[in-house]
Amino acid sequence: MESSYRKEDVCLLLKDITGLVKPLPTEEREKRIQAGRHYCEMLPLEYVPTIAYMQAYEEALKIFAEPVACAVGRLSDKIMEQKGTGTVLVSLARAGIPVGILVKHYIQKKYQKDLPHYAISIIRGKGMDANAMRYLLARYAPEQLLFVDGWIGKGAILKELRGDIAAFAGVSADIAVLADPANVTDLCGTHEDILIPSSCLNCTVSGLISRTFLREDIIGKEDFHGAAYYKELKEQDLSYQFIRAIEDKFVLDNPPETAETGAEGSGAEEAARIAGAFGVEDINFIKPGIGETTRVLLRRVPWKVLIGETCREDPALAHIRRLAEEKQVPIQYYPLKHYKTCGIIRKLSDT
Repeated sequence: MESSYRKEDVCLLLKDITGLVKPLPTEEREKRIQAGRHYCEMLPLEYVPTIAYMQAYEEALKIFAEPVACAVGRLSDKIMEQKGTGTVLVSLARAGIPVGILVKHYIQKKYQKDLPHYAISIIRGKGMDANAMRYLLARYAPEQLLFVDGWIGKGAILKELRGDIAAFAGVSADIAVLADPANVTDLCGTHEDILIPSSCLNCTVSGLISRTFLREDIIGKEDFHGAAYYKELKEQDLSYQFIRAIEDKFVLDNPPETAETGAEGSGAEEAARIAGAFGVEDINFIKPGIGETTRVLLRRVPWKVLIGETCREDPALAHIRRLAEEKQVPIQYYPLKHYKTCGIIRKLSDT
């Protein structure tokens, strides 16, 4: 499908559903989700950031472009070492796409290798796009495929992937990510819960495409999963501004090593402890990590935001504080181990 990304940067294995599905306001969408409707059967209205929030994004980009660029370098080097020059990058739409483009560009610059890069959909509770996988496996050997995503929160998508991948013999269930605070993979740029600015701005930093969509009246049995293209937001598109800002900080010789190996235990275990402490019955309402907390504030109905007791003044969380203030969501300081912050979704039946 069409996007604002260049065709040489990524091929989107998605069905264009632009104009076929009416986006829903956050409150209405949340009501339907909590009543049992799957999130992939609806499209959210894209949040238009305020001027103050855009200022926070720009400040964060200036501060954290370098650590993100270093994570791209470390991850890219691991990919080349472990997978080699025949690797085919398969980004998980949509958060994985800008990361996949950055990895592709880094490898082009450092290794002079132009790796193929595709994007496919995987949806929690529904699985991976089997038609997109069949398309790829008709063109490449199974061992060439490497999935790419932005970060790992609790590890739900990784669990989904590992369950689905058994149907495709020879394909690895590894996911290459910039940040793995959940401590579930070594194929990452860092285990620190770093701010990846592309998690902040929805479609305007993701090629002007929506999150992916799956509903049988729109998506046929032979179709790829769907997404909409927001061409009308062309003037607000920052997709390549973000990519250039990170690329300007690339260190091609030897990206700084990271000594950290992640906190003991897993992020899923910590999420379960948080759920118990706050009386949350559905673990899907617990969204740990900077990226997931950002999504809760942008796309869901938040109940509260937890910030690690040691992160009270952390500039990485400036946009979290700004969004929480705008939406009047209470912030509570809490002893987090793997994460700097955690969003908790409001149970609407309690309101």
